[in-house]
Amino acid sequence: MTDLTRRFMLKATGAIGASLVSAGSCMAAEKAQESDASSSSRPVRAQSNAPVTTYLFLNSDEASFVEAAVARLIPDDDQWPGALDAGVPNYIDKQLAGAWGVGERLYRNGPWQPGTPSQGYQLPFTPAELFRTSIDAINKELSQGGTPFSRMNSEQQDAYLVRLETGGKDLGGVPSNVFFEHLWECTIEGYFSDPVYGGNRDMVAWRMIGFPGAYASYYDLVDQHGIQIARAPMSIGEGPHGGMHMNPGIPAKLP
Repeated sequence: MTDLTRRFMLKATGAIGASLVSAGSCMAAEKAQESDASSSSRPVRAQSNAPVTTYLFLNSDEASFVEAAVARLIPDDDQWPGALDAGVPNYIDKQLAGAWGVGERLYRNGPWQPGTPSQGYQLPFTPAELFRTSIDAINKELSQGGTPFSRMNSEQQDAYLVRLETGGKDLGGVPSNVFFEHLWECTIEGYFSDPVYGGNRDMVAWRMIGFPGAYASYYDLVDQHGIQIARAPMSIGEGPHGGMHMNPGIPAKLP
């Protein structure tokens, strides 16, 4: 949180390419940023023609906080759009409105007792409840001080996010560090995941790190190692002639 540069963000997330995109497929970020020989490695600024987001879960106050927060967690720079322009709030909203948000894979019968770090998440809140409860507590706290999070300057926003990350604040029953971890993880996921899920608009994150995306076949390259694949990335929701087809199952219920 003390250094919010693009290089720091990539180093801090370490194995993002392997864990969230596709194991073993990410090219080195340094090569992708340094090479301008191909249009596939050039930045695509999304804010000039970014579509208006229709939120399914977040209300206006919640959306204002999420948009401002992700803009500080992964800020834009002189080359690449940050989380806000890449559509990360849209990704978070659609996840909260779907099966993940309602906790359809969570054990919900308690007992609800404090756990150890090795035991993982131990709260009774679904992800949707956790976000709504936490953001509501944050907005109420800051409204009493007269300055909502979205109206703070960048230094004030960074300082507040650090306080959430450090912990010690009670957000309506949610420890602030737990909420911050969820917000941070969702921001990373939305920035690097396939655009079919609502984030990574125009595949800007993939272009930034040199990830080619979900091509159907790499047969001609299977015996080659350590090479850069210099072609435009492709989404799993992209048709053979271009055009993005959003996943009709988002938001979705598990059968």
